Amino acid sequence: MSLQQPAISDFVELTKPRITFLVLITTVVGFYMASRDRFNLLLLLHTVLGTGLVASGASALNQYFERDLDSRMLRTRNRPLPDGRLFANDALIFSSVVSALGIAYLMVFVNGLTAALGVATLAGYILVYTPLKTRTKLCTLIGAFPGAAPPVMGWTAARGEIDAVALSLFAILFLWQMPHFFAIAWIFTDDYGRAGFSIHTSGESTGRQIIFYCCALIPVSVLPTFFGLTGMTYLFGAILLGFVYLGYGIAVALFRSNMYAHRLLRISVLYLPALLVLMMIDKM
Repeated sequence: MSLQQPAISDFVELTKPRITFLVLITTVVGFYMASRDRFNLLLLLHTVLGTGLVASGASALNQYFERDLDSRMLRTRNRPLPDGRLFANDALIFSSVVSALGIAYLMVFVNGLTAALGVATLAGYILVYTPLKTRTKLCTLIGAFPGAAPPVMGWTAARGEIDAVALSLFAILFLWQMPHFFAIAWIFTDDYGRAGFSIHTSGESTGRQIIFYCCALIPVSVLPTFFGLTGMTYLFGAILLGFVYLGYGIAVALFRSNMYAHRLLRISVLYLPALLVLMMIDKM
């Protein structure tokens, strides 16, 4: 392990930009779907900035706490902390400041409810999900709760309340995550085992759970139409996408191979943006 002068790019990598980008996309969708007659662009920008800071801080804190485990995994050992490009204390200070700034920003420029959701999401991700990853296979299920919060934060930013429609957006993202993360765990079974993570990896049990969550996602994904938020185009599109997702999930369960897990992972990252675009296009 070598230690050198940290670069700005190392701190940026600490924030997991791709994950933060996905968080912001779902936040924007939640905000847009919650907006009624007048779309408040300035409020959206405040929401995106505050949520982005919280998400970035959470990812950085996660890498701080998992730095030793990351050093054991092939796919994570070159991250800034295990690779020695950053001091652990520097990463802790950076991630804590960014997280705190995000919460404060949401409180001042958005509203208290969205800031409170930011606190709950941050705490759930760092204080509950992260330590449980080495202790129980339920960690994936538990981690899906903070992972599904961003669209609700977007919703509360626009409306200042949580209602059944907001919870339906939460449920969609919650259920989508499960096959997505099971596919990742399946592909990187050896890596996770090397690091000591206690998660569902390849096997019959994981295959059954993938099918279960894909099946559950289909009826839940059409709830926005039944709540009057979207029209029939979204309804039929969501059903079609859901059955495609399920088909790939069934293939993983039947054939139990990395090839099909890779295919499920690819379709999962296509499913979500396709569903969200349909939702926004067909908003009532």
